[in-house]
Amino acid sequence: MKLQISSVEFDHNGKIPSKFTCDDQDVNPELRISGIPADTKTLALVMDDPDAPVGVWDHWVMWNIKPTETIKENSVPEGAVQGRNGWGKNEYGGPCPPSGEHRYFFKVYALGETLDISPSSDKKALEKAIKDKILAQGELIGKYSRKR
Repeated sequence: MKLQISSVEFDHNGKIPSKFTCDDQDVNPELRISGIPADTKTLALVMDDPDAPVGVWDHWVMWNIKPTETIKENSVPEGAVQGRNGWGKNEYGGPCPPSGEHRYFFKVYALGETLDISPSSDKKALEKAIKDKILAQGELIGKYSRKR
């Protein structure tokens, strides 16, 4: 089954506004999720950059999100747990590419159960925890390049 994830701030494969990057307010954009299966207990979210020079860079890792249809701008949904991003912080870290245009993948997963993993968990630990629990998933890609 396919989840749909979108943003009012940018289109799929469109440019992420600087407000949501390290060049401005560095807050998360509003994300809308639809097509959530009825038996979904929670959602998990990963935002990463596969174009980073050091390999895939994780910008946001979050789980135990109530299966609602919106993650509001500059917010963490009540009850959700943020894991460690590439900077070792439990928070959103917006696009901040060192050079050129990078792609940022917002991946959402509908899960059949709540996760009991430590907030010190990173994307790899989250992916291991959700491996056999995914009911549906979806993806939104945004692009960003810094003005120099």
